[in-house]
Formats: sequence, structure tokens, C-alpha cells
Amino acid sequence: MKKIFIMTLAALLTGSAAFAQDAPVEKPSHFKLYGFIRNYITADSRAVSAGTEDLYFYMPKDWDMKGGVDMNAGFNWRFVSLTTRLGLDVTGYKWGTMGISGKVEADFYYLSGSVPTLRLRQAFMKLGWDNSPVSLTIGQAWHPMAVDLPHMTNLESGAPFNPFSRTPQLTADISLGAGFTFTASVMYLNHYLPTGPSGKVKDYYKYGLPEFYAGFGYKGPHFAAKIGVDIVNSRPIGFVGYNKDADGNLDRTKLVRGYNMDSREHKASGILTAVSPFVFLQYTNGLFQLKAKSIFAQSGEQFNLLSGYGLASIDDVNYKYTYTPMQDWASFVSFQYGKKFQVMCMLGYMKQFGTTTNLADVKQLWLNTSADAKIQQAFRATPTVVWNLGKFALSLEYNLTAAQFGEGERNARGMYGNAHWLMNHRFICMTKFNF
Repeated sequence: MKKIFIMTLAALLTGSAAFAQDAPVEKPSHFKLYGFIRNYITADSRAVSAGTEDLYFYMPKDWDMKGGVDMNAGFNWRFVSLTTRLGLDVTGYKWGTMGISGKVEADFYYLSGSVPTLRLRQAFMKLGWDNSPVSLTIGQAWHPMAVDLPHMTNLESGAPFNPFSRTPQLTADISLGAGFTFTASVMYLNHYLPTGPSGKVKDYYKYGLPEFYAGFGYKGPHFAAKIGVDIVNSRPIGFVGYNKDADGNLDRTKLVRGYNMDSREHKASGILTAVSPFVFLQYTNGLFQLKAKSIFAQSGEQFNLLSGYGLASIDDVNYKYTYTPMQDWASFVSFQYGKKFQVMCMLGYMKQFGTTTNLADVKQLWLNTSADAKIQQAFRATPTVVWNLGKFALSLEYNLTAAQFGEGERNARGMYGNAHWLMNHRFICMTKFNF
């Protein structure tokens, strides 16, 4: 009996030792707190469409004529300490062959009212494995098409000439060797939402397919490039209907709230599929860097582009509708040179090309609500100088933005026959202390 007990104990100890040898080794995480205190002073030559205390600048506003005077013309300015940021980087954690890093980042933002509140910008983890070409990003991070920002110091970072979006995602990056990478993402629209018949709501996408991105990238000693495509499927709801006249015919001059569709009634709400390809190029040599990006977007409001969609067909009897996306081309070229004293500039251009098919009703067209819906094309130039004194930075930027506003009635593709141009001159002074 004693011999059996000793043999059993020895077996258990041997098994425990073997298990301990086979158990993954855990390495602790390392934490790094970072952030900055940032102040903006901005001045404009006319009223502008902008968010975040007018710091996130979209476009100048159209004429507002009263008594022969344009009420939107004239100097205006603001001094704001919003967008001060706090972040935490987590690195070094390993569980066996799996390494995990992460980021949590927040800044102050006007979510409602006039009191700044802390809002979540990014919150994601990255998973990688020893000797594996695959890495995963899980959580809210920059959209793969938006991550390469132009050279500038303003808050909008090139929007609406550059896709601007952070979104919850599951992204796989696969190294193909020789500097090439394949990236695939599935995303859920959350922070930046397009408008529609019921305003900006998540239900357009909640009951549909996730947003999908796929693309290839290359990174070498001096050159970097990306090419990819983004696909979004939505199911707009809350169609605005029409009253009927005395003969029972639809009176399309009298808009009313019509059939209040539930998002789950798929038979009543057609699917809008929007396909947006893009290309990005970058060249770096010493203290000089050049970037260029171009996107041909369909219904790209979730990227903060001046886009949208409209009704392509109407079946008021069965409440069945189909939709057509607005097509937009948005591009920028930017450069930066220097270290302690930097010069930089971005040139941006965007143009609408109309919907892919004719609209059933030009009044049922939903476009970006952050700027005037009549804007058909725009141009921007942002020459900037920056002094970097250790962790302190001072920048001066001039932002010239010209926008073309449509006049009269839209045609069947949602475009205008006549238009006029308006220009805004914005001057920006930024101070920033990194820690």
C-alpha cells in the first residue's frame, strides 16, 4: 500500500512538473501614459459650417441675403482649449507565443450643450504570434482608409478631402513578405454615421451586413503605397411619404411623415450597397515627406465626405423602395519638411458626380448634414509653419477654402445646372504641449 502511494505521488509530481514545463510563460505588461494640452485660436472671413466649437471645419456657408446684405459675410473668431488629449499605451504582454498590446485614448469634446466632456477616441487591442505573419486589431481604431492623414495642424485633418473615421472593427493584417501586406476588416458604424430618412441613426446598419474593407499595402525604405476598397450595405428606414389629392393620387408637393417602417421589416426597405475604392502613395527622404490619397466614394458620409444617397424607386402601395448612392471624388496632396522648424501644406479637391441612377424624387436626397447640401465641389489649401521646441509646439496655418454652391433645382442625378463660388479665409494659431 505504501509502495502504491509513493508511486502515485511520484506520478502526480512528474505530471505536475511536465505540465509546468508545457504551460505558457506569461510576461507582464508595460504602461505608458501620454497626451497633450492643446489650444486653438481661429478666425474666419465668413460664417462656416463646423463642429466642436467651430474647430472641426467643413465648409463656408452659402449666402444669407437680408436687405441686400450677406449675413454670413464678416469676421468671426474663437479661442478654445478643447481636444486636449489623454492616452494609455499597453505593450510587452505575452502569453506563450501570443503577444498583446493595446491603446485607450480620450479627449474633451462637445457631445451636447456647451460643457466639454471626455469622450472615447480609440480603444483597441493588437494580437500577434511568434513566427506568424498574421496580426489582429480588435476594437475602436482608425478606419484603414483614414489612418494616413495629410500634413497639417488643424482639427479636421483634411476632411472632407480625406476620409475621416474611427470605428469598431476586427482587422487582420497579413504579411506577404518583401514589404507587402494584405488587410481585411469588418466594421460596425458607430461614431460617424450617415444621415437618412430618420436622421443619423444606427438602425440603417444594425439590421444589415457589416462594413467590409480589403486592400493591399507596401512599405519600403522610401516609398509606401496602399490600394483598397470599402463596401457598405445599409437599409434606410423612416421614408417620408406624401399626401393624396381628392382623386386619390399622390401629391408630391406635400411631404408628410409616411409609413413609419421598423428596421426589421426587410421587405419594405431596400438595400443600398455603396462601393468606395481608394489609393494612397507616400514618399519619404530624410526630413521630407510627400503624401497623396484619392477616393471615389459612394454614399461616403460615414467618412465625413460630402456625399449621401437618394430614392431610386418608390412603391407607395407596398412600401418598397430602392436607393441610389451619390458619387464623389475626394483627393489631397500634402508635404512636410523639417524637424525643429517645419513647413507643410495640403492641397485638397472634391467633386460630386451625381447619383449612379436617376432619382425617383429629387427631394428625397439625403446628404452630409455637416455642411450645406448644395455644395457640388470644393478646393482647399493649407500652408503651415510649425516651431517644435522640445515637447512644445507652436503652429500658424492659413486655410483657404472655396466651395461651389448649386442654384435652382436639382436634376435627376441630384446635380445643379447653375452654381456660384464662395471663399473663406481661416487663420489658425495652435499651441501644444506634449507629455
